Amino acid sequence: MDITKNPWTIHASEIRYDNNWIRVTHHEGLNPAGGAGIYGVVHFKNLAIGVVALDENNHIYLVGQFRFPLNKFSWEIPEGGGPLGEDPLDTAKRELLEETGLVAAHWEVITKMETSNSVTDESGIVFLARGLEQRTAEPEDTEQLLVKKVPFEAAYQMVKDYTITDSLSVAAIQKIKLMLLEGELI
Repeated sequence: MDITKNPWTIHASEIRYDNNWIRVTHHEGLNPAGGAGIYGVVHFKNLAIGVVALDENNHIYLVGQFRFPLNKFSWEIPEGGGPLGEDPLDTAKRELLEETGLVAAHWEVITKMETSNSVTDESGIVFLARGLEQRTAEPEDTEQLLVKKVPFEAAYQMVKDYTITDSLSVAAIQKIKLMLLEGELI
């Protein structure tokens, strides 16, 4: 098997849906076994950005909101989409301020990921923000948010008991737990 080559043979592709945030493309061709196959791909026009805002007492800030696609409320780290040409750190700073009213003195990339690579090309970057200072939140018109500060271990327990299920949030909180266990965070 050649891991550098796509095993699908594409004969036709058609954009089925396109808006400012996503494009859905329907592909027809031959699957890896040589049979007729279809594949739908959701292309994201923004980079997914998440922020773990961790204070000096190891409390983190969570944002709660109703998520339309799931038809349910979701607790998450602050996150949003950044234009593909924009510096991801600029997006992270903007999202943290918009959603929580926080600014941070220190920033570090803690993980990069593909959010759901079987159906989408969306990539994500998560930052750790430290040296926090409270300002005024500036949520977008499309957002109705609750913000809460919790001890990190409480957020980790929310991941363990499936209260937090958002992929960026789960990955970020587990990464912070690993960093704490390995002594990378003081």
